[in-house]
Amino acid sequence: MSDEVSQIIGETTSQRTLAPVAVASQVGLMLGVSLATVFVFNVLRPKNKIVYEPKVKYHVGNKVPPRPSDSFLGWLPPLLHTKEPELVDKIGLDAAIYLRFLRMCRWLFTAIAFLTCAVLIPVNVAYNIKHVPSKGRDVLSMLTIRDLAKTDFIFAHIVVTYAVTLVVMAFVWWHWREVVRLRRDWFRSPEYVQSFYARTLMVTEVPKKLQSDEGLRAIFESVQVPYPTTSVHIGRKVGRLPDLIEYHNDAVRELEAVLVKYLKGGKIGKKRPTITIGGFMGCGGEKKDAIDYYTQKLQRAERAVEEFRAQIDLRKPENYGFASMAAVPYAHIVANMLRHKHPKGATITLAPNPKDIVWKNLGRSPSEIRRKQTIGWIWLIAVCFFNTLPLAIISLLANLASLTAYISFLDKWSKASPGSFAFVSGVLPPAVSALFGWALPIIMRKLTKYMGAYTHSRLDRAVVARYFAFLVISQLIIFTLIGVIFNAVQQIVELVGKHASVETIFKSFDRLPDTINKTYIEQSSYWLTYFPLRGFLVLFDLAQIINLAVIFVKTHLFGRTPREIREWTQPPEFQYAIYYSNLLFMGTVGLFFAPLAPLVAVAAAVVFWISSWVYKYQLMFVFVSKTETGGRMWNVVINRLLAGVMLMQFIMLLTAGLGFGFKTFKWLSMIPPMLLVLVFKAYIHRTFQPSFRYYMPTEQELREAHVHSRRADNVGNRLEKRFGHPALHSELFTPMVHANMTHLLPQVYHGKTQNVQTKLEEMGGQATDAHVVAGGIKIAAVEERDLEYDPALYQRDRGDDWDTRSVSSSNLLADPKPPYSDSGRGSPAPSKFVGYDRYLASGPQPEIEMTRLDTTSDVQPLLPHQQGPGYYDPQAAASRSNVDLGHGYTSSPMYENPATPLIPAAYPNDAYREAPLHRPYPAQTYSSQQYSPQSQYPPQQYPPAQQYHAQGPSRSSPSLSPNRVSPDSYFGQAPVPPPGLSGEQNMAGRGAHRVL
Repeated sequence: MSDEVSQIIGETTSQRTLAPVAVASQVGLMLGVSLATVFVFNVLRPKNKIVYEPKVKYHVGNKVPPRPSDSFLGWLPPLLHTKEPELVDKIGLDAAIYLRFLRMCRWLFTAIAFLTCAVLIPVNVAYNIKHVPSKGRDVLSMLTIRDLAKTDFIFAHIVVTYAVTLVVMAFVWWHWREVVRLRRDWFRSPEYVQSFYARTLMVTEVPKKLQSDEGLRAIFESVQVPYPTTSVHIGRKVGRLPDLIEYHNDAVRELEAVLVKYLKGGKIGKKRPTITIGGFMGCGGEKKDAIDYYTQKLQRAERAVEEFRAQIDLRKPENYGFASMAAVPYAHIVANMLRHKHPKGATITLAPNPKDIVWKNLGRSPSEIRRKQTIGWIWLIAVCFFNTLPLAIISLLANLASLTAYISFLDKWSKASPGSFAFVSGVLPPAVSALFGWALPIIMRKLTKYMGAYTHSRLDRAVVARYFAFLVISQLIIFTLIGVIFNAVQQIVELVGKHASVETIFKSFDRLPDTINKTYIEQSSYWLTYFPLRGFLVLFDLAQIINLAVIFVKTHLFGRTPREIREWTQPPEFQYAIYYSNLLFMGTVGLFFAPLAPLVAVAAAVVFWISSWVYKYQLMFVFVSKTETGGRMWNVVINRLLAGVMLMQFIMLLTAGLGFGFKTFKWLSMIPPMLLVLVFKAYIHRTFQPSFRYYMPTEQELREAHVHSRRADNVGNRLEKRFGHPALHSELFTPMVHANMTHLLPQVYHGKTQNVQTKLEEMGGQATDAHVVAGGIKIAAVEERDLEYDPALYQRDRGDDWDTRSVSSSNLLADPKPPYSDSGRGSPAPSKFVGYDRYLASGPQPEIEMTRLDTTSDVQPLLPHQQGPGYYDPQAAASRSNVDLGHGYTSSPMYENPATPLIPAAYPNDAYREAPLHRPYPAQTYSSQQYSPQSQYPPQQYPPAQQYHAQGPSRSSPSLSPNRVSPDSYFGQAPVPPPGLSGEQNMAGRGAHRVL
C-alpha cells in the first residue's frame, strides 16, 4: 500500500503544474480562435458601421476620424498613419495618453523579454543540462530559475533584475517627460482655455457660518490671493429632486419597454403583459397589468416632481461652492498656492468639468463621508474575502494533475486520455478566472461611488488603485499561498502513506522554504496559459460579437424601444478604470516572473503589442471618453507600475533568501534597487508633478492671457448656470414608441386619446406627433428615420462645459435687465429664483449668449496697485523652476510655495477688456529710476500671524457693511495713474511684472 501511495505521489509531484502539452494546447487554441475572431470582424465591419465605426458619424466639431475603406483590411492604414499629435486632436488627451501607456508597455516588455531571454535562458538551460537529471526536468522548467535557486548562478538573475529596474526607470522618465509636454500643450489649447470650468475654483467643506456667497468671498479675502474672483456661487440644496427625476425617467423606460413588447411589429399582442408585485424568488406576490401599473407609476412620479419643484426652497445652502477667475492661468496659480491650505476650514481646488461631478456626493458632510467610507471598506473587504472561493477553485483547476491522487475518475481520465486531460488543464483555469473577474470591477466601482467620490474621474482613479491591489493580492499572493498549502499537504500525505512518525512529519516542515520557492516558480506555467486568453479577449473585444448577438436577439424576440435604439447608436464610453487595471496587472505579472521565467515576459510583450493596435482602433472609431480630464490617470498607473517593479525585486530577494538562507545575507544584494526605485519615485514627483497638475504660465503668457470681466460673468449668472445642480434644469423623459404603433394606443388604454404636437428634448426640441392617454401622459411617435441619434444633437450634448445648453438657458433664467449690481452678489438672491418657472416651461434654447470683448461699458472696480498680505513673494517670478524638463518649459517642486507674479500699477485705456485686476495706462518709455511699480507702490509688510487669518472686523469677516466697496477691490475707485506716462501703451502690466 505504501509503495502505491509513493508511486502516486511521485507521479503527481512531477505533474503538479501544467505540463508543456497543456500550455501548448492553450496557446494553439487561443491562436486559432483569435484568428477566426479577426476574420469575423473583417467580414462584419463594412456592413455594421454603426457598431464598428460610430465615431465617423458621431463626433464633436471637426474631429472626425480618418475614414477607413471597406476592404478586408482597410482599417489598418489609418492605424499605421495616424500619429499622436492628430490623435490628441481627434480623440482627446485621455485616450491619447492611454495609447501612449500601451506603446510604452509594448516596447518596455519587448526590451525586457529580449534582455531576459538573451541572458537568463542560456544560463538556465546550461545549468539544467549539466546538473539536473532528465527525469527531473521538462521543457518549461529548464527555462526557469527553479533548479538554480541554491547556486551562485542566481547572481546572474540578480544582475538582470538590476538591469530590468534601470530599463523601467528609463522608459518611465522618458514618457513622463512627454506626458508633461502633452499636458502643457493641452492647458494652452483653445479647447481648454475657452472652457469656463478651466478658470473656476471649487470650494468644499465650507463651514456653516460661511455658507453664502459673501462667505465664499470672505474665504478668498482671508488669504489675500493675488487675483480676484469675478463671481462666486454657493451650492443650493435640491433635496429629493434628483431621486424623483431618476425615478420618473426609470418609469418612462419601463413603460416604453412593455409597450414596445406588446405592440411589436405594429400589432397588438395576444396577451397583455403582466408584472408580479411583492413575493420572493418568484413565489407569491400580486399579479397586475404591466401597462396600467407603469402608467400609474409614471403619473405619480410626474406629479411628485412638479410638486417638489414648485415648493423647493433654494435659500438653503450646501457646504460647497464655486468661484470663477478672470483667466485660466489665474485660477491655476491660486489653486496651486492653496493646495495644502485650508482657509477658514475650507478646501479650494480646481473645479472639474460639471459633467464630471457626482452631485449626490458633493454635498455630503465630512462625518457622513467617513461613515460611508467605513461601511464601504467593510463591504469591500467582505467581497474580497468571499472571492477567495473562486480563487481556490482556480488553484485546484491549475493543479488538476495533483487531484488524481485523491479523485479516482480524474486518475482514470489522465491515464486513458492524457492529451484531453492536459488540454482541459490548460484551458479551464484561465477561463474560470476571467469569468469570476468580470463582475468585480463593477462592484468596486459602485462601492467607491458609495464611499463619497465626488467626480467620476476621481472614482476611476480610486477603482484603478483598489482593483489593481486586489488583483495583485488575490491572483499572485493568495494564489501562490494556496499552491504552497497544496504542496505541504502532499508532503504530509506522502509521509502518512509511509507510516512515518509524528516527529518525522514535523521535521519535514524544514523543507517548507524549498516548497515555497518552487511553488511560485512552477506557477509560471499557469500564467503562460493566462496571457493567450488575455490576447484572445482583446481581439474578442474588437469583434463585439456578444454586443451584436444581444442586439439581434432583443430586436427579433422582444423589440427595442426608440430610446434604446438612439442610445445604442451613440459611441459607447470607454471604461478606463477597468482597462488600465487589466493592463497594470498583466504588466505586474510580466515583471514578477521576468527574472524567474522569461517566457512570461515574452507572453506579456505579445499581448501588449496586440492591445496597442486593437485599442487604437477602438478609441479612434468606436469609444469616447466620458469626460476629458487631460490624462489625469497617468500618474496613478505609473505609480502602480513602479510598485510592480518593487514586487519583482522583493520576489528575487525572497528567492535568494530561501535558496541560500537569510543568515548568509546574500539577499541584501536586492536592497539597493528597491531604494533606487523609491528615490526615483520621489524625483519624478518633485520634477514632473507640478507641471502635470497645474498650468504653470510664463510671464509672457500671463501678459497675453485672455481675461474676462466680472460683468460678463455676472450677467446671466454664468457661474450658477454651469455649476448649479443639474436637477434644476434637467428635462423629464417623454415616453416614446415607434410611429407604426401609435394608432393602437386607443385600444391599449381602452379609451379616447387626443392627438397633439409636442417637443422632444431627447431629440433637440424637435416637434413630433404625440397621443395624450389617460392621466394626461404624452406618448410621442418616433419615425423610423429619426431612430438614429442626430449627429448635430450629439455634438451639442458632447460639447464641453454645457456651453450650448447652460449658457443659452441664462436667457430664460434672467430678466432682460440684470437685477444684480456689479458690486453685489455673484449669484441670484436665494429668496427669488428669477425666471425659474419660465425656464421649466420652455427648457434650454439653442441660442448662445456671447459678450463682446471690445466693449467698454462695463468698467470694473480695480485692485490697488500695492500688493496685499498673503502668499506674496516679491523676488519670485510667475513660473520659475530649478528643474529643466526640456522642450522649453519648467516646473517647480510641489511642496514649495509657488511664486506669485507682481501686480503692476499701470492701467490701459478703455479699449482693453481686462480682468478687474489691472489696466495698464498708455505709457512712454521711461527708465527704472523714473518709475517702477515696486518703488511707487511697495508691497506692505505684515506680521506672520496676519498673513493667513484676519482679526476683528476686517475684510475677511463675512459681516459686511452696506457701504462696503467691491469685494475684489481695496479702493472704491481706480488709483490715480503714475504722472507723466503717456504715448505708447505699456503692455508689461497685463499679468506678471518681471523684477529687474
